[in-house]
Amino acid sequence: MIQYLPVSLHCKVRFMPALWMLVSCLLFACMGVCVKLAADSFSTGEVVFYRGLISMLMMVGLARSQGIRLRTPHWRMHVSRSVSGSIALSCYFFAIGALPLATAVTLNYTSPLFVALLLAVVFRERLGWAGLLSIGVGFAGVVLLLRPSLTSEQWLGALVGLSSGAIASVAYISVRELGRVGESEVRTVFWFSLVTLLFGLAAALHAGPHLPDVQEFFIVLGVGVFGGLAQLAMTRSYRYGHTLVSANLSYATVVFASLFGAVLWDERMPWSSWVAVALIVSSAVMISLRARRKA
Repeated sequence: MIQYLPVSLHCKVRFMPALWMLVSCLLFACMGVCVKLAADSFSTGEVVFYRGLISMLMMVGLARSQGIRLRTPHWRMHVSRSVSGSIALSCYFFAIGALPLATAVTLNYTSPLFVALLLAVVFRERLGWAGLLSIGVGFAGVVLLLRPSLTSEQWLGALVGLSSGAIASVAYISVRELGRVGESEVRTVFWFSLVTLLFGLAAALHAGPHLPDVQEFFIVLGVGVFGGLAQLAMTRSYRYGHTLVSANLSYATVVFASLFGAVLWDERMPWSSWVAVALIVSSAVMISLRARRKA
């Protein structure tokens, strides 16, 4: 039917999903900026708590406006997705506070490499030589990114950031399985946000929480609002657009994060780090192309 639309409307239908993904990337980068600012005043647990709280409230409002029930018969699958996602988010936020913003974002975006490994080990999906080559290129990029650009004080943050990508792969597999049983995005994000809230609350109470002042309140509000809006924009892009195009455009987050890091914290990555980023992104793109051909 799209071919019979007027040219201007046809272009809008064709390119709007890509635009939504770019908006999502910008919003995720803005969330990263707020997380890095919050790291000066809050523990990681507190930031995770506010991220979960605000996102959960947004999902409750959406569910009521769309008539979606939040109760689910697939609670075991939600537990797997939510626990792994909450741990990955905590690791990601810790890495943002300890590393240059673009480096932390890139390490988090290694999750497609671990997804491919997880599918091969757990679900017995064959990688083939192309899959093995893609994973090898990606991890070569990780090594190149870490070795020349980090100080000895940043290695803990680097390992935790890489762990965020690895643990997030479990969450992504769970999201795939939830989609196969027909769970809505709003319900999935709600339960993830609720568990994230509880994880963050437990960690915040252990570290010793404090009430934010006015400036700190707007920073943590930005963490939740930017993160929630980014998830919605990303969902819209995947729902109405080409999955492969949307997935590959998602790496624009690294570009936005590097720009924010350069402007706000004078973070400059050496040329070798940019080569590493290119290797990691290329590896993930190759993995997504292989998955698309297989499907």
